[in-house]
Amino acid sequence: MSPLIPPFTHDTAVAKVRAGEDLWNTREPERVALGYTPDSWWRNRSTFVQGREQIVEFLTDKWRRELEYRLIKELWTYGDDRLAVRFAYEYHDADGRWFRAYGNENWEFTADGLMRTRHASINDVAIDEEQRLFHWDRSGPRPADHPGLTELGL
Repeated sequence: MSPLIPPFTHDTAVAKVRAGEDLWNTREPERVALGYTPDSWWRNRSTFVQGREQIVEFLTDKWRRELEYRLIKELWTYGDDRLAVRFAYEYHDADGRWFRAYGNENWEFTADGLMRTRHASINDVAIDEEQRLFHWDRSGPRPADHPGLTELGL
């Protein structure tokens, strides 16, 4: 397979999205931040973040609140240096209440494959624990045989 750098083909775009999903599922803010340019710019819901240091701070706080976080991403469409992604993730809060968050992201990459820009729109829906769909070891990536969003009907 080609490197996961622009210009993207369908196959490299799908692989880039899965690599991003796997990275976020580590819940290691410092490691995740390395996938972004040093001056990367984000809009995440109503929060604006710039640079790796702020990304690490943002993700550290996020995963302190969003416990047992599990994420699935899916390619929506792609261009030479841009990807549009839809995603869902599940987590619970400190009181044990479960949520599924649904969202869309627009990504822009530099020539070396680092993400320069990330726009994320996200909505949270309260769910019962019995409604959870994302079941795998919380410390690792989604197993290859675990269904994606389309297969789950999300």
